[in-house]
Amino acid sequence: MNISKTTKWLIAIVVPILFAFLVRVLFGVDGWQKLYPVMGLAFIFLLPVGVGALTIYLSEITRVEKFVYRFFMPWVPIFGFFVLTLVLKVEGWACWLMILPIFLLASSVGGLIAGYYKLRKKNNEKLYISFIALLPFFISPIEQMIGKIPGQYEATTYIDINASKEKIWSNVTRVKEINEKDDKGWFTRTLGFPRPIKAELNYEGVGAYRAAVFDKGLIFNETVLSYEPQKKMSFSIKANTYDIPSTTMDKHIVVGGEYFDVLNGTYELEQLNENTCRLHLYSHFKLTTTFNFYASWWAGWIMKDIQNNILHVIKSRSETNI
Repeated sequence: MNISKTTKWLIAIVVPILFAFLVRVLFGVDGWQKLYPVMGLAFIFLLPVGVGALTIYLSEITRVEKFVYRFFMPWVPIFGFFVLTLVLKVEGWACWLMILPIFLLASSVGGLIAGYYKLRKKNNEKLYISFIALLPFFISPIEQMIGKIPGQYEATTYIDINASKEKIWSNVTRVKEINEKDDKGWFTRTLGFPRPIKAELNYEGVGAYRAAVFDKGLIFNETVLSYEPQKKMSFSIKANTYDIPSTTMDKHIVVGGEYFDVLNGTYELEQLNENTCRLHLYSHFKLTTTFNFYASWWAGWIMKDIQNNILHVIKSRSETNI
């Protein structure tokens, strides 16, 4: 039976999409996640390699002869897989956005590997491609035996404010309700993170309590650890995952969850000259994954966007009569 070129092209897209979705379902089965977690190198790095290899293996040789096709064609089923999981609510938008660069690049690697075997007409081409596609299932148990390596990281930000120390500090200790139009955290908004609403100390001093309230029901419970009036305030941060609605954040990046947690924060006020002060805000956060080297970049950008957003609100209010 002759199969048209269009049909062959569609097969090279649909089969890898279904394969990727099947792997995602299997990696999400209760009871399997200790050996086959989604948040692991085997899934995030090797699954797209398999998708890319399958795509090129199923493609016509005349198409595979072109390097551009071998490199970019695997991106088509990757995007198809992402759309499918989003539509079926298997994964959230924020999680996929963060791993998209890895999935695209790794799928291209798989496409180039498969193209190498296909163009040289290796006798065991089918066996090689099958092995590459099934690598996540072989590697994941080994990865879990090695275990996750927790790491702590710091996000440092600051802003210069033309106002008195007294005015700035009053806006640090009591952040009144932030209107949506004043929210400048474009990056966290893109990822679907809750936006900040307000935060206020019950009193100024060590042991004081502050609830940092975000929308969608997210609240961080903060306790002041050290306090120097108009100079420095350090506080612990605790997000009780049981208080966070399941619809608020992607389960793989929820604050206080299995993989990501914010530990503490510090405001520090520095007098630059008679009219200007520099307000520093830095925090420490923890990651517990097998790919902290990559996850820490995204977590750092997220934390800095949140902090810069708050600093700009404080600056605007301190430099006006708010």
